[in-house]
Amino acid sequence: MNGSAADRLRRLRWLLTWLFTGLNAAGLVVLAWLAVSADLQQREVQLDSELARVTAPVKRLIMGEGDTVTTAYVGQDEVNRQCPQFMILPSGAGGFPPYASGRTCVPIDATRLQAFADLSVRNGAVLNGYSSGTAGEMVRVGVEPFRNRNNQESGAIVAVADARDALAAHEQLKLLVIGGCVLLLGAIGVTGHVLSGRAIRPATAALQQQEILLAETAHDLRTPVAALRALAEAAVRNPAESDELLPRTVRLAGRMGGIIDGLLVRARLAAGVESLAVQPVRLDQLVASVVAETPSEGAQVTLVAAPSTVSADPTLVQRAVANLLDNALRYGRRPGYEAIVHVTVAGGQVTVADSGPGIDSSVAEETFDRFTSGGGSSGLGLSIVRWVALAHGGRLRVYNAEEGGAIFELKLPEAS
Repeated sequence: MNGSAADRLRRLRWLLTWLFTGLNAAGLVVLAWLAVSADLQQREVQLDSELARVTAPVKRLIMGEGDTVTTAYVGQDEVNRQCPQFMILPSGAGGFPPYASGRTCVPIDATRLQAFADLSVRNGAVLNGYSSGTAGEMVRVGVEPFRNRNNQESGAIVAVADARDALAAHEQLKLLVIGGCVLLLGAIGVTGHVLSGRAIRPATAALQQQEILLAETAHDLRTPVAALRALAEAAVRNPAESDELLPRTVRLAGRMGGIIDGLLVRARLAAGVESLAVQPVRLDQLVASVVAETPSEGAQVTLVAAPSTVSADPTLVQRAVANLLDNALRYGRRPGYEAIVHVTVAGGQVTVADSGPGIDSSVAEETFDRFTSGGGSSGLGLSIVRWVALAHGGRLRVYNAEEGGAIFELKLPEAS
């Protein structure tokens, strides 16, 4: 598959969106079709019920002797003057004259009704269907065959009802269903896009963590690697100084190993593979050891520490303090002057103040995962400090001192 990992994740999100929308659209179409079909069937049942309320009493009113059929009593009944209208039509063995009800509700050609009557008599069954009136209007036709006293098929009663209102209401419902489906599909599409975004969010976060990890690894190892190379080149040029350079090389290699271990621990913690090894830690002693082990390189480093115990992972806190001190030594100086760094420990808080140009005020006000120092650093080392603070439920505060220089305050929860 071509493209970067981020592009592939974006394509995957759209694929999931279309898949979610398509599956729901298929189900929605089926439900809409069932709803529309059920509505049409219900309206037809209502129309057929109205027609049956006409054909049933008319059939009882037809009387005669032998094979004769008389319609004399039909004209005297109330049904003869109401809608739906009807006709009594001869067919098969019937020899009586056609009879039409006294009220015409929908004008329709009698030949059409005769065709319905003949079909119903031939099949010997009740028949319902649609036809058109003389003006093209849609009508519902109900046909019920009847027999004479000799049990011979004589004809059929054909009732006709105006179906325009029922079909118009059905078409209106159909339009509402279609419009509702379109709106629901839009909502489903948006919902699918949101859900697919949430589904791939862990992968996106893992990708971002990987990119940050690689950037921080390159950032933290750049200076030790350069120093290690310088020591190796010095040892090659001056073999007599190997005894002095070798211990420094070993310490530097150990420092690089510690950096890699810290980054791997952070990656595992961020991925949920490993948990924090929280325990009571004497913060003042930990900071004192970090200050003692960090080369000052000509800078003035002062430490004021009061006994303080915090609940934290000692490895990660040591890494965070080392990053703060390294940042102050590297960037907390003015051109032409040596760095002056003050470290204070009290109440579960480590404060590192330098004498450099300070930091950008907009960066100090934002809670970014990365900071930009006044010395031009990318600030990725400080992002680890902030991450350690947040992982322990603490905070990292960064601001400028009134007399100049930057101040970093790492606050950790005190042990109970």
